[in-house]
Amino acid sequence: MQVCGVHVDGGMREYLQVPSQTLLHGEGLSYEELALVEPLAIGAHGVRRADVQSGEFVLVIGAGPIGLGTMEFARIAGGNVIALDINDDRLSFCKEKLGVTHTINALSPDVTEQLNKITNGDMPTVVIDATGNQKAINNAINYMAHGARFVLIGLQKGDLIFNHPEFHKRESTLMSSRNATIEDFEHVIKSMKAGLVNPTNYITHQVKFEQVKDEFESWLDPKNGVIKAMVKAVAIESFKKRLLRASQ
Repeated sequence: MQVCGVHVDGGMREYLQVPSQTLLHGEGLSYEELALVEPLAIGAHGVRRADVQSGEFVLVIGAGPIGLGTMEFARIAGGNVIALDINDDRLSFCKEKLGVTHTINALSPDVTEQLNKITNGDMPTVVIDATGNQKAINNAINYMAHGARFVLIGLQKGDLIFNHPEFHKRESTLMSSRNATIEDFEHVIKSMKAGLVNPTNYITHQVKFEQVKDEFESWLDPKNGVIKAMVKAVAIESFKKRLLRASQ
């Protein structure tokens, strides 16, 4: 399988021709909402890979955009979500915007004890890493219940190295989760239309296209609280007219 814009070039072309049966309908969603479907589908796919069941504890490590989406779809699946991150502002966002009841700062010296208390001694049966950080992945092994599923959404570029005895004694299942399928995209769209996901929570910054060069660097600073920065499609009507002329 080769994904356009991932494995092969083409994601930045002005025009791209694809078979109509591969397209998804917008279902009346706005351009801003539709722009969030793909990143949210990554988390939705990870949750589906984990086969999250109603009532079980799901620990999501990393409260970046992908991790936040993962929390949303773990909640929609009926999981009791626990957010783990080193950024207190992101953890507050999880509580205030996403309704995540349990949050833990990963720099706390008693993470395992806090998880033990939240889960009534059972520990999470699903652990999902959305950081791609080797240290976070290694630590996560210690947070798993017996028989837990460990899903890696985040991708770290080196070798995957962890304590085998710790992983082995729990009879754990290790899975990776990459990209998403049409089923995941449709699930995200339906969840948006049903009001289960509020896209405005994610769009924290909006700029016009000509402002991107001046604003981009500031988006990389955690102090500015960027979740998703949306570039306004100010030229969309002009683009539609050009597309119409080209088809005539």
